[in-house]
Amino acid sequence: MSADAYFEKAQAAIARLRDTQGENIRQAAQLLCEAIVGNQAIFAFGASHSFMLAEEMVYRTGGLMLVNPIYPHGMNLSVRPLTMTSQIERTGGLGRTLLQGSPASDGDVLIIASTSGRNHVVIDMALEAADSGIRTIAITALEYSRQVDSRHPSGQKLFELCDVVIDNCAPLGDAAVEVEGFPQAVGPLSSVLGCAVVNAIAAQVVQDLVDRGVTPPVFVSANMPGGDEHNERLLAENADRIFYMD
Repeated sequence: MSADAYFEKAQAAIARLRDTQGENIRQAAQLLCEAIVGNQAIFAFGASHSFMLAEEMVYRTGGLMLVNPIYPHGMNLSVRPLTMTSQIERTGGLGRTLLQGSPASDGDVLIIASTSGRNHVVIDMALEAADSGIRTIAITALEYSRQVDSRHPSGQKLFELCDVVIDNCAPLGDAAVEVEGFPQAVGPLSSVLGCAVVNAIAAQVVQDLVDRGVTPPVFVSANMPGGDEHNERLLAENADRIFYMD
């Protein structure tokens, strides 16, 4: 069954992710841990479906409070027509403008998610981050990105520009399941794998902070007893580097 094939592909890719990306995930977690201990801020960006990874990290039960989303204006699923999102992410200079318009500054850390890593918006954002002293973590698909051309005038791709690169292990084209009698592969893996990556990073950050004797700023479910009070207290304590409450 094709449903079973998807689960098999996803499980194999997650196993490959675990086996090959552990060190990169630890390096990413170290950057975030240093930012938290150093009273710096953390940001996350992704265009179109890649913004799911930022959403997965923000205001999430068991997730870090300090991840601030940079919204992909014109590149999310509320845009009409939806096909416009593909054109906007190819707009030169937009990534620089979005980062400049955010509160991110020297010493902060930025997570950038893009499966192909070939479009203007993420490349420009990574370039602007480098110019601004912002450390960067890329979540991308190396097999995919290495086999497509950059659309950016520089010829560069996201994985060539960031301080830490995590391969989400998605295949070329992202869709992983071939259905007999149908020419187009189905079942994209990048969302499942990307969410696994960001949650693994968060778990490692919490471990690293605990090892340093630092209490991690983590959300408790608002549906658990005492959850609201816990969250309100930590949000207030960290208000100087949480920007999504305004």
